[in-house]
Amino acid sequence: MKHVFVFDPKAFYNQQWKMDNILDGIGQFFRTQENSDFSVQFSRYRRNAMAIVQEEAEKAKSNEAIIRIYAIGGEEILFDCMNAVTHFPNMQLAIVPYVESNDFLKVFGEGKDEIFKDIPSLVQSEALPTDVIRWGVNYALNSCYIGMNSAISKRIKDRKAKLNKGIVIVISKISSFLSNILTAFDKHAVRKQYKIFIDDEDYSGHYSLIHVANAPYLNKRMTGSRDATPDDGILDIALIKSAHPLKTLFSMRRYSRGKRPKNCVIVQAKKVSVQSDTPMWIQMDNEYFLDTNINLSLINHAIQIVAAEGLAYPMPSISAL
Repeated sequence: MKHVFVFDPKAFYNQQWKMDNILDGIGQFFRTQENSDFSVQFSRYRRNAMAIVQEEAEKAKSNEAIIRIYAIGGEEILFDCMNAVTHFPNMQLAIVPYVESNDFLKVFGEGKDEIFKDIPSLVQSEALPTDVIRWGVNYALNSCYIGMNSAISKRIKDRKAKLNKGIVIVISKISSFLSNILTAFDKHAVRKQYKIFIDDEDYSGHYSLIHVANAPYLNKRMTGSRDATPDDGILDIALIKSAHPLKTLFSMRRYSRGKRPKNCVIVQAKKVSVQSDTPMWIQMDNEYFLDTNINLSLINHAIQIVAAEGLAYPMPSISAL
């Protein structure tokens, strides 16, 4: 097996020492291994990691050779590596989270991020077959959001990008609160009409939020799609119906805390299509798109995700079977 460590240098802004420590740890570990085969790569710009993974696939001695890609950084490097690895059946993906907590890894339990930073443990761990969400040439590991939540998240992300790194944490909570209020009173965001087909059944109507989940967490919290399991071969879809602003805020708050408001419809399916007469904000993991049409489908066991220290995905709930 070849081990390829792909770093996102932006994730270590003003912390070069931290990246140097990881690099030293990788070198020290593999110097103690017999027949070690590893390389270190740096993603210099968005989507660069996809080209890196492609090059590693081309350099492999045979199509049977297993290549384990380590995405070291935040959500951006994970998205790029995951979208590349999905195309190669002989590749595995290890998530090494830095910068912010990784929502997908929370499916293994609370407080597990640190063990996914232990390189020797990851190298020796097994990989789990994992589902992904597909939209054309784009893949999501955790979820796809459409509507109010996506609009809020995009506004917050844009504000964070303009802030000094040192005050991001302080400002983020204020920004989140204001964005929720402003978006809740934006009728174009919370009362948009959608044409929706879920496994060819019509669910069209006015909704504030559409959540297509492969795993149950967002922004470090369990959502109302708490049955979502990333290896059960099914998508968990939540549709929150439009309401007046205060009820919308209340419903969103309940859903983001693992509850299911009364105006929320929960469906499990293999595919979903959503159309709108005007562009809609689409959030696939932590990537944002504007489009009027999206067709999502589940690809069962499309990717192998490394599970540190023998961890496993939770068993699917009875309702999801």
